[in-house]
Amino acid sequence: MQKIRVLVVDDSILFQEFLVRAIDSYPEFDVVATAKDPFEAKDAIMKYKPDVMTLDVEMPRMNGIEFLRQLLPQCRLPVIMVSSLNEVVFDALAVGAVDFVTKPTSMSAQNIEEFVRTELAVKIRGAATSKLSIPHAPINPVKNKSEKKAASTPLTPAIKNSNINIIAIGASTGGTEAILSVLSQLTHTVPGIVITQHMPPGFTSMYAKRLNSKCANLDVKEAETGDVILPGRVLLAPGSKQMTVFKDIDSKYKVKCAPGAKVSGHCPSVDVLFNSVAETIKKNAIGIILTGMGADGATGITLMRTKGAETIGQDEASCVVYGMPKAAYQSGGIKYQVPLQDIPKKIYQILGKR
Repeated sequence: MQKIRVLVVDDSILFQEFLVRAIDSYPEFDVVATAKDPFEAKDAIMKYKPDVMTLDVEMPRMNGIEFLRQLLPQCRLPVIMVSSLNEVVFDALAVGAVDFVTKPTSMSAQNIEEFVRTELAVKIRGAATSKLSIPHAPINPVKNKSEKKAASTPLTPAIKNSNINIIAIGASTGGTEAILSVLSQLTHTVPGIVITQHMPPGFTSMYAKRLNSKCANLDVKEAETGDVILPGRVLLAPGSKQMTVFKDIDSKYKVKCAPGAKVSGHCPSVDVLFNSVAETIKKNAIGIILTGMGADGATGITLMRTKGAETIGQDEASCVVYGMPKAAYQSGGIKYQVPLQDIPKKIYQILGKR
């Protein structure tokens, strides 16, 4: 078996040593080099040609974001950001990083071994099989609600008497930019949207605010129990909580967010969200599964289709990792398989027919 060659870049020598020891304990990985700043990293990339690089965000001489901006146009290397709770990771993902992990608060060997086992090892495997997408052109944020309502997007079809009540979206690796790509093309007239994106707690709040600032015609927030699902509103599942959809006694569709066990390996889980949409909304829903590693969402979106919902899967060519959409397609859960850039158009086609 060919090992995955890893380059570790971090300015903390102690963290480097513990991280290298933990990663190298896996027979499938080989840490070929370490670097304490981007200049050393660039030399190591040229010399050792790693398959995956882990990259600290804050480093001396040049930060990780600027390094990515300079590196990736010349060298399409899968990069996993290692960061504290900091919204700059979304800038890193926007310029081409594949994924990110939260740096452990404790630098003990035991904690770092647990961090690699539960988080980083999975990300390295996914990054090694990923396809690097071209970073999106920047989308200018809007400053206030009046600007949001006045702003326009490329797609402005009329929606008349559609019986679709909810659009449910699930994603993982590569999903932060894929979700932005879809939402930024939608208008405030679309049915309410619920989203599960695999992400740690804390980051989901920052990501929701980022989406809200960049999606001109939608109101985006991190979901809370009791939030009503409304046209033009996007509710994002909070990290470490399972989000489900239910119909309240007032006949309004709402979400519930509660701590729970991992399902399909995740909390929040796409399967948990999709299963609840299938049982509650039945045929009057659209399910969309985007780029991501693994199979979370395949069971749920298949159930949605069985109940009569319309289902869309991102195609292989446009995925960073064609794992979740592939599993969903192979299980029979996907009715339409389309490129990422065509998903908004497909949504409107469905709304026009239904």
